Amino acid sequence: MVEPSDRSPPAERAGFWRHYLLAVQFFTRIPVTGRLADWVGFSPAMLRASAAHFPGVGWLVGLVVAAVYAVWLMALPASVFSPLLAAVLCTVTTVLLTGAFHEDGLADLADGLGGSHDRHRALEIMKDSRVGAFGALALVLALLTKVSVLALLGDSTLTGEDITRACVVIWLGHVWSRGAPLVLIALLPHVGDDAGSKSKPLADTVSVRSLWTAAGWCLGALLLAALELDAATLMAGLMAVVAALAWMGRLLARRLHGFTGDGLGATQQVCEIAFYIAAALVA
Repeated sequence: MVEPSDRSPPAERAGFWRHYLLAVQFFTRIPVTGRLADWVGFSPAMLRASAAHFPGVGWLVGLVVAAVYAVWLMALPASVFSPLLAAVLCTVTTVLLTGAFHEDGLADLADGLGGSHDRHRALEIMKDSRVGAFGALALVLALLTKVSVLALLGDSTLTGEDITRACVVIWLGHVWSRGAPLVLIALLPHVGDDAGSKSKPLADTVSVRSLWTAAGWCLGALLLAALELDAATLMAGLMAVVAALAWMGRLLARRLHGFTGDGLGATQQVCEIAFYIAAALVA
């Protein structure tokens, strides 16, 4: 009798892990080097296939960040400032793990959309590596909001409550927010400088199979999170992510007539923050 874990052909299983590791390599600073990188390989087609594992990257990043949050909450003395410091340190961990990949997209998009109402001029501004006033303001406000709401989630530990809920919220926020940009890739055209864009290989097509794989990552996270989080938290978080995604999709479609890599990064940030706020509201 064939065991369930052996039903997939070896080449298919190898492809799954190659695509996953390529997504980790592309969207984080976690080292995938040497022989491992040689085994993973690279091609535009592989990068497109790796899009299915964006939420899977959230599994890894979210797990590390939630662990850092938990460790600091347990290590720090009982104080009203302890959740705030833990929130700052886990946010620093996120930036170190991802190289501020998504935060950079948020800043660039804010500069472009805030700097000009003309679509072509906005796209030109977004290509500039320098951060302008709109980008700096968006980045500061986003980080302040994220740190504040994460600190609010940790306040419950001061009354003796378990820190598990806050950690699961952080983890699930990372997973779901990385699934949201795939919807934009599927629904909107890619715009901007095709030749110089790192996101262009992702824009050619997102297969139905990739979308199902991404949905599997998100659904698996939901089922695990449901062991700790109540239905109200999960429903509120899901609604918040959907609302944030719809708002970002409408904004990009109206202002840019499509998506860019910066738009995808900004969408991830907005959806993540929206999820945390919704979870805090129903705590």
